[in-house]
Amino acid sequence: MARTHPTSPRRSPLWRHHNFMQLWMGDTVSVFGAELVLFALPLIAVQVLHAGAFEMGVLGALENAAFLLISLPAGAWVDRMRKKTVIVAGDIIRAIVLLSIPIAWALDLLTMVQLFVVAASVGVVTVFFDIANQSYLPELVEPDSIGDGNGKLQASQQTARVAGPTLASGLVSLVGAPLTVGLTSICMGLSSIFVGRIGHREEPHPAERRRGMLAEIREGLRFVLGHRLLRRITACTGLTNFASSAIFALFTLYALRILEISQVQLGVIMSVGAAGGILGALSAAWVQRVIGEGTSIAASAIAGGASFFAVPLAHLLPTMPTLIIGWLLVTWSVVVYNIAQVSFRQRLCPKPLLGRMNASIRFLVWGPMPIGALAGGILGDQFGVAATMWISAAWATLASLPVVISPLLRMRTLPRELDLLSGNGPAESAGDKPHDGTTPPVTDPRT
Repeated sequence: MARTHPTSPRRSPLWRHHNFMQLWMGDTVSVFGAELVLFALPLIAVQVLHAGAFEMGVLGALENAAFLLISLPAGAWVDRMRKKTVIVAGDIIRAIVLLSIPIAWALDLLTMVQLFVVAASVGVVTVFFDIANQSYLPELVEPDSIGDGNGKLQASQQTARVAGPTLASGLVSLVGAPLTVGLTSICMGLSSIFVGRIGHREEPHPAERRRGMLAEIREGLRFVLGHRLLRRITACTGLTNFASSAIFALFTLYALRILEISQVQLGVIMSVGAAGGILGALSAAWVQRVIGEGTSIAASAIAGGASFFAVPLAHLLPTMPTLIIGWLLVTWSVVVYNIAQVSFRQRLCPKPLLGRMNASIRFLVWGPMPIGALAGGILGDQFGVAATMWISAAWATLASLPVVISPLLRMRTLPRELDLLSGNGPAESAGDKPHDGTTPPVTDPRT
C-alpha cells in the first residue's frame, strides 16, 4: 500500500481498504449493541429492581473491575494470540451472556445479583476484546494511516452513540429494558461476521522469543511509564476516568429521581449530547493542525473536565439545555483527546508490544474506573447524589493538571518513532529525555 499523508485532501484509501472496512463495520455495530446495554442495564436496576445509590455504584464498579484485575496478563495473552480470533470470540461470548437477562426476566427470576454477575462477566470478556481491537488497527494499515483510521472509527462510533440512546429509549418504551438488552445479540453477531471476513493473517510473536508472562507484563508497563509524555497522558486519563465513573454510575438514578426527567428525555440528552463526539471526530485533525498535536491533548483535557459541571448545574439551571450542552462539550473533548493520544501511542509502539502496551494503558486508565464508581456509590449513599456530582466534577477538572503542566501544552508535533527517545531527536528537546533501563528494546464508555 502506498504511504500517503492522512490529512491530504486527495486520499481516502481506507474506504477502499477491504480489511479496514470489515473492522470498521464490525466495530460500528458492536458499539451500537454496547449503547443499548449502556442505556438499558441501569434502567433495569433502577426501574425493575429498584436499586439504590450504593447498588448502582457496585454495578458500575463490576462493569469495569476486570480492567483493574486482569488487564495486565490479558495484554500478554493477546500478544500471543491472533487478535481477530479474540475479537470474534468476544462478540459471541458477550451476546450469549447478555441473553441471560431477558430469559431470567421472562421467568421472573431476575435479581440484582444476576445483574452483578452479568456485568462482571461481560467486563472480563471486554478486557480481551478491547485490547485486541485497539491493537489490531496497526496490523491492518500503514503507520501513516493510523490517525486516519482512528478518526474514521471514532466517527462511526460516535454516530452509533448519537442514535443509540434514542433507539434504546424507544425500544425500552416498546418492549422493556430486559428485552432491549437481549437485542444486543444481533449487533454482536453481525460484528463477529464482519471481523471474521478480514483476510489479513497475523503471525503471533514467535514462542522462542517470548520472555515469560511476568517479564512481558513488565515490558509493557516500562514502555508506558518510561516515556515522560505517555506517563503524563496516562495520569490525566486515569484521574479523569475515576471522576467520570462516579458520575456515570449514579447518572441514571440522578436523572430519574432527582431531576425527575423521563427515560425518553434521558435518551434524548444522551443522543443529542453524543453528537459532540461526531464533531470531535470530524474536527480533531483540524484542531491538531491549528494548535498542535500536544496542545490539543492539554486543551481538550481542560475542556472535558470542566464540562462535567453541567451535571450538578442541571439541578439549578434549566435541566434539558444544561445537560445537552454539557454532554456535547464532554463528548467533543473526549474524542479530540482520544484521537490525538491513541494515535500517538499506536505509532510510537513496536508492533510486537502493542497488546501489552494497550493492556498497560487499560490497567492504568480504566483500573481507576471501578474504584471511582464504587466511591461514587458510597459518597452518594452517605452525602447524597447531588453533592457527589459536584465533588466528581471538581475532581475531573483538576485531573487535567498532569498534561497542562507538561511539555505537551507547547508541542505542535509529537514524536513519531520510538528511536526519538535516544536523545538525538525532538523528544528530548521537548523534555522527554531517555530513561535508563525503562524503555524496552524494539523487538486505544477515555481510552
